Amino acid sequence: MTSTKTGPIVAERAEGIWVQDVDGNRLLDFAAGISVLNVGHCHPDVVRAVRDQAGQLMHFAGTDFYYDNQTRLAEKLTKIAPGTFEKKVFFTNSGTESAEAALKIARYHRQRQIVIGLIGSFHGRSMGSLSLTSSKPVQRRGFNPYVTGGTHIPAPYCYRCPYKLEYPSCDLYCAKILKELYFDTVIPPEDVAAFIAEPVMGEGGYIVPPAGWHRAIKSILDEQGILFIDDEVQSGMGRTGRWYAIEHHGVVPDIVTMAKALGNGLPIGATILRQDLDFPEHGSHSTTFGGNLVAVAAAIATIEVMERDRLLDNARVQGGYLMERLRELQSRYPQIGDVRGLGLMVATEFVKDRATKEPAVQLRDRILHETMVRGLILLPCGRSSIRYIPPLIVQRAEIDEAIEVLDASIRAALTAT
Repeated sequence: MTSTKTGPIVAERAEGIWVQDVDGNRLLDFAAGISVLNVGHCHPDVVRAVRDQAGQLMHFAGTDFYYDNQTRLAEKLTKIAPGTFEKKVFFTNSGTESAEAALKIARYHRQRQIVIGLIGSFHGRSMGSLSLTSSKPVQRRGFNPYVTGGTHIPAPYCYRCPYKLEYPSCDLYCAKILKELYFDTVIPPEDVAAFIAEPVMGEGGYIVPPAGWHRAIKSILDEQGILFIDDEVQSGMGRTGRWYAIEHHGVVPDIVTMAKALGNGLPIGATILRQDLDFPEHGSHSTTFGGNLVAVAAAIATIEVMERDRLLDNARVQGGYLMERLRELQSRYPQIGDVRGLGLMVATEFVKDRATKEPAVQLRDRILHETMVRGLILLPCGRSSIRYIPPLIVQRAEIDEAIEVLDASIRAALTAT
């Protein structure tokens, strides 16, 4: 018998923000399938769209021909994506495939070998995207050599600044160092095709860059003709209260990658690019199952539900309330070193001591166990953080219930130490 990755939950059915296991237990889901189920489990509009499409046409010939619903979804995505320029969409099956497409686009059009990422980032586990993934050693261990050309610089992690500086007196050194140090030493800018970053770092700890960081980075990239790839796989589709988290930072990327919540449970991703970056030759990049027609139907229904029910507004309002409640816990528990996030993409970082900021990994893990047995589903991220990513339909009463369970779980975990 194999062990599960996080907890021994055997889910049987789910609806909205609630999951029921095979023993009949109801669990409050603040993981949303790893930021996938943004309109909740089994939303009736999404289920209806899936059933209707499955009874009409599920697959024909991949990307070799045209389909009405693919075209409609592409139009929706290009409309809500940042930038007023003409765009194109390449459909994929997952986030890592979206990243692979973006990396190939950048290399092809810049004819350069290097792509820069951030330490702590996560862009997928296939070999190309893995060359930029760096959130945990286990993700890379045993797979070297990676696809060549991937390199990293420290992330803008203010709570644990690698340069031991303080914002804003640091003057965004973590951005300016790319030009002032790296381009003058180990990364020739004329060899760099692209820079890839999550606007809010996901697996690496839900790290929100300081105001101005993205603009400073984009200015440096533009000077050298380097493309900016915006990884919205976890932070996109309204998670932060905007369609794309990069919108909070006032920067327009050249390429956007997305997946997860796009299909609200069905596997579908997309790479959105400036039209002038499209491959000039048919067949340079393709896929058999990308843009599967049933998954596309789910994606269209998901977007329509989000628009109709104003879920971006709800993410902002309820995300603000969630942050307030978590900061109340922080005021009572010195083990909560930091509370951070945007919209409903929020994390608490647990430490042994607020002065030293030593990560409290075991305490975090005990808390996750306690919340699970009390009926609250949460996930870890970073070294010692917990992420809170409920479906965007969450309401204040459900947040209050989650905080009550979390409070009791922290007390139980501390008593057990």
